[in-house]
Amino acid sequence: MEDRLENGRKVRILNVIDDYNREALMCHAAFSFPSQKVVQLLERLIDWYGRPDSIRTDNGTEFIAKAFEGFCNDSSIQHFRIQKGKPTQNGYCERFNNAFRKDVLDAYIFENLEQVQNIADEWRDDYNNSHPHSSLGDCSPIEFKQKRSA
Repeated sequence: MEDRLENGRKVRILNVIDDYNREALMCHAAFSFPSQKVVQLLERLIDWYGRPDSIRTDNGTEFIAKAFEGFCNDSSIQHFRIQKGKPTQNGYCERFNNAFRKDVLDAYIFENLEQVQNIADEWRDDYNNSHPHSSLGDCSPIEFKQKRSA
């Protein structure tokens, strides 16, 4: 996702969603996302949550770069790219991004990157713990995850 600070500088946000329980694993704000940075962030998520079998992305330059493809191959992670112009192929993430844009990016005028990150982290925590999904039996992502692991 992309937005701008009050001074006009572009800010990007990398959102990573678990398709299974709709949990927002990461909302990371930065000025840019070169492929190697995306790989480092995903390696951090793998340390925290374990290695996924697959990753679905759009066709952004950070996801079609050799560093990202190499990471997926070396990690035995299948990389599925949605077709260009077909955001509905990544519907859970699109729904999440819409809520994130409405509740965070459109609701605030940000002065700096740290402020973006702090508000994104607070919102992600609320989303994961207090936002029920009808597809999860009206449970929040964390409630659904806890019920499934019990």
